[in-house]
Amino acid sequence: MSETLTIDHLGAQGDGVVATPAGPVYVPFALPGEVVEAELRKGRAEKTILREASPERIEPACRHFGDCGGCVVQHLETGAYLAWKRDKVVHALEARGVEAEVEDALACSPETRRRVTFTARRLGSEVLLGFNAAQSHRIVVIEECPVATPGIVAALGDLRDLARAIAATPKPFHLTVTETRTGLDIAAAGAGRLGEKQRRAVIDLALAKGFARLSADGEIIVEGQKPSVMFGDVPVAIPPAGFLQATLAAEEAMAALVGRHLDGCKHVADLFAGSGTFALRLAQNARVYAAEGDAIALATLDIAARQWPSLKPVTAEKRDLFHRPLLTKELAQFDGLVFDPPRAGAEFQCRQIARSEVKRVAAVSCNPGTLARDLAILVAGGYRVTRIVPIDQFLWSPHVEAVALLEKKPKRR
Repeated sequence: MSETLTIDHLGAQGDGVVATPAGPVYVPFALPGEVVEAELRKGRAEKTILREASPERIEPACRHFGDCGGCVVQHLETGAYLAWKRDKVVHALEARGVEAEVEDALACSPETRRRVTFTARRLGSEVLLGFNAAQSHRIVVIEECPVATPGIVAALGDLRDLARAIAATPKPFHLTVTETRTGLDIAAAGAGRLGEKQRRAVIDLALAKGFARLSADGEIIVEGQKPSVMFGDVPVAIPPAGFLQATLAAEEAMAALVGRHLDGCKHVADLFAGSGTFALRLAQNARVYAAEGDAIALATLDIAARQWPSLKPVTAEKRDLFHRPLLTKELAQFDGLVFDPPRAGAEFQCRQIARSEVKRVAAVSCNPGTLARDLAILVAGGYRVTRIVPIDQFLWSPHVEAVALLEKKPKRR
């Protein structure tokens, strides 16, 4: 039986939300103020019919929108969309009692996502390549993607050929494709074990298509050219499936915010340093200590720093900061610090930073909830939040990055 629903607000995952006596009802692809008819099942609307549209509804940019699960809010006008992203950070801070002004979100342009993970599956002679439908394992075969870089979109046909060649299992698997300065870096995961004949065919295909590198489950199958990106002025040969910010523009915006905040610092710590996104830029003007738990990423950073002699000294240490954070005593040598942890945040490390006298701290996060928790710890320890900037690098998705800048006045001796 259908019910008539009026959408109250946009939820954290991009669904329209209706408040009912039985609890919230989530309506996919509905916007605040809209009236819909739908059947309700376990708190979600199904078989939805739009009766009254919001003035903020616009034409989606992609023909696959509504079927493909990659984007959730392509139909929302840009100003309202960016306000929604900003509000996610605002609400997270309010929930933790952190008082700070949140700036307008920095927008992300279409066709800039340089790292995309496709789902692929071979069904006989047919190959499916695309993204999963929302809340489903069904693969939506895509012919376009307004989020991804033109270089990745132009290679969709070649990537289907590769998926057909590398599939050694009937099960779905993933192809993570990164556009680098030297070509596409492709990392397959779960495609199955390659036989010798199949391996040779895959190598020939990858070379013929001009892919920079192909790896499978961490093993490099073929590397025609070493995939390379620039972190500031420093060229970095990234490892297979290594972490990289999703868009170059977002990376540069975050690096600029961090760099300006730490300008003038003489000895800087970069915690959860990855392959050097911040460390190699900061080393232009300061000595840098970089801590990272991933040995391969850390080796990449170390090699890049050693090969670029104009940098200030960079010390790289393999360290699991979740289980062995830098202690307050160790932090005493630094006058600036940046941390960019995974989604889980950096709670234990922040407890040590909060007790320290590091005068300037930059926090970078892809999770407003854990960022707010970590900032609350730092504020309780005497830090003052001077700036928070949301950055939209995951276009039309529920995700938002943020950079928070903090200062602490030194204690009087």
